[in-house]
Amino acid sequence: MTAQAVSRKKHGVSWGQVFVNVTLILLVLIWTIPTIGLLISSFRTRFDIQTSGWWTVFPHRDWVTVEEFQPGPEVDRDGVMNLAGAQGTFEEFRAGITLPDGRRVLWIGNKRIGRVAVQERQWVMNTNFTLENYQEVLGGKTFEVKQPDGSTITVQGSDFSSAFINSLIVTLPATVIPILIAAFAAYGFAWMKFPGRRLLFTMVVALLVVPLQIALVPILKDYVRLNLNGTFLGIWLAHTGFGLPLATYLLFNYISSLPRDILESAFIDGASHFTIFTRLILPLSVPALASFAIFQFLWVWNDYLVALIFIGASPDSQVLTQRIAEMVGSRGNDWHLLTAGAFVSMLLPLIVFFSLQRFFVRGLLAGSVKG
Repeated sequence: MTAQAVSRKKHGVSWGQVFVNVTLILLVLIWTIPTIGLLISSFRTRFDIQTSGWWTVFPHRDWVTVEEFQPGPEVDRDGVMNLAGAQGTFEEFRAGITLPDGRRVLWIGNKRIGRVAVQERQWVMNTNFTLENYQEVLGGKTFEVKQPDGSTITVQGSDFSSAFINSLIVTLPATVIPILIAAFAAYGFAWMKFPGRRLLFTMVVALLVVPLQIALVPILKDYVRLNLNGTFLGIWLAHTGFGLPLATYLLFNYISSLPRDILESAFIDGASHFTIFTRLILPLSVPALASFAIFQFLWVWNDYLVALIFIGASPDSQVLTQRIAEMVGSRGNDWHLLTAGAFVSMLLPLIVFFSLQRFFVRGLLAGSVKG
């Protein structure tokens, strides 16, 4: 070992670790910056979003108008003009003429009734924030929006409240039902001996590679015959079926790695399989259950395709993803509303993830190492 290597080891310096940490920090920044921009935009007014970037809320140097006047009729707008100490044609004033002292003379508006602004570069922050975007998205009522010129316009809110409740109605059962069924199945595969156990478990694992898109049309035909199409029960069953293979595989890896001595002691004491499952397996499997709950909740909450096929586009049963997609089609230019709607849909998944994150890594690594 060289002297440099001994020195690095002595002082605890690892260039590989430094490289990994810096890379992770950069990746986090790359993923976080657009989210920050989306959050800031959701609190900005329609006019500010259309005229400046979201980053202008931070201190920056920009042109600020310090003087403004309208040229009189004696000014030859078709020739060379002398205005505020600057000389040039109309086109040059429209582009902006910089004076020797650093100020800029700018013609604003058309040639006939335009005005001249004298501007200086100053440190500014665009902090004109508002809660009207969220009020329009959540309220569904009629709002009067004040424009920069002092006029007001009347707009209709989007009313996300019913879609938010529908998403909860769809997501909560579609998360709880597959977890319960998969936990029972994983316990059976891990600790109960019955004919065909290996074959059945192999079939469950094989279902992980089957794309759900190929099952949509056959399931839809069956739902039409059973009058389940357009009902919440139908989409609960669909999400349960699509989520069971992963849930069973994930929970099997965890449950099969639990200490055998605990279960054998329970069997000796006369406990049944159901008692062992409810009193021992479920409490010990909380990390794996929480890990899959995060996956399933995020998948169902953010789902658009399955909800569109099995629920339909009726306003009374639309979920959040359908409502946002509809708003993109009808209000594609209203970024102030789209960003607010996006964060309304992100709020609950963020709460769920941060509430269960302490179990997330433990659940993902469940059963990966056996000693």
